Amino acid sequence: MPPMSGLAFKKMHGLGNDFVVIDARKSALDLSPDQVRAIADRRTGVGCDQLIVIEPAHNGEADAFMRIHNSDGAEVDACGNGARCIGALMLGETGAARSRIETGAGVIVAETAPNGAISVDMGEARLDWRDIPLAREMDTLEIDLSEGPLSRPAAVGMGNPHVIFFVPDVTAIALKTHGPILEHHPLFPERTNVEIVQVMSREHLRVRVWERGAGITRACVTGACA
Repeated sequence: MPPMSGLAFKKMHGLGNDFVVIDARKSALDLSPDQVRAIADRRTGVGCDQLIVIEPAHNGEADAFMRIHNSDGAEVDACGNGARCIGALMLGETGAARSRIETGAGVIVAETAPNGAISVDMGEARLDWRDIPLAREMDTLEIDLSEGPLSRPAAVGMGNPHVIFFVPDVTAIALKTHGPILEHHPLFPERTNVEIVQVMSREHLRVRVWERGAGITRACVTGACA
C-alpha cells in the first residue's frame, strides 16, 4: 500500500460507534479498499468502525457530502452516528441551527437537540421488500429466516438493510457466530445489518448490533431506527 503520511484526520464517535473522519473538500481523496482497511485496523492502523470522507456537496442543496466506508473497505450509503459526527462539525463551522448532509441514501438533516447532543432525521423506514432490499417478495414484518436460536425476524431499510430478531435475552445469543452468517445470507443481495432486541418495557429496548462490514459495534443509529 502506498504511504499516506501527512494525511490529517479526526477521530470521533457517537455512543462508542467510532469513526476516522477526513476532510477532502479542498483536496480530492480517492482511497482504495486496502487503504481503508489499513486505516481501520485497530492494531496496525488508527482503528474505527467506519471511515468517513467529507466531500463537497453534489446537489448544491447540502453543506457537504458524506462518503462512508465500512472497516472492511466497502462503501455504504447510510450511517446515523456518522451523520451526527459530521453534523457536529458542520454546525460548528456554520453556526447555523441545522445542517443538511448529503449521503448515498439522500440528504440527512442534523441539528442540536435541547440537551446539547446532535440529533439527525433519518427519514422514513422502508418496509417494502424491494426497498430494503430482499432477494424476493415476502412479508417483511415476519420473514421466513432462521439461524440457530434466531427465527422469524422483521426486515427494515434505513438507507441500508437491517434484519431484526426479538429474543427473550440478548446476552444469550452468540452474535459473533450468527451475525456474519446472517450478514451474508443470500436473502440479502447487499448483505445486511443484524439486530437482536430484548423488550425490557414499553419504553425500553435493549439492542445488540452486528454491523454489515464492521462486526459488533457499540451503537448504530440506523439499527435503532429500524
